[in-house]
Amino acid sequence: MKAAELRKMKLEELKKKADELKMELLKLKFQQKISGLDNPMEVRNLRRDIARVLTVIREKELRGEG
Repeated sequence: MKAAELRKMKLEELKKKADELKMELLKLKFQQKISGLDNPMEVRNLRRDIARVLTVIREKELRGEG
């Protein structure tokens, strides 16, 4: 997920996307504890995607965009 794509989205869409990604991360972590993951890098990449979304949300809030 590219930051440029995220900047085109509206604030409400970004917040919804952040919630979805957090739920997905929770499921992945649970699966990792129970049975392990085929690709443990998924967790790291997902955390970075969440950080990207939250960064863009904060940028929009500071600019006063909605």
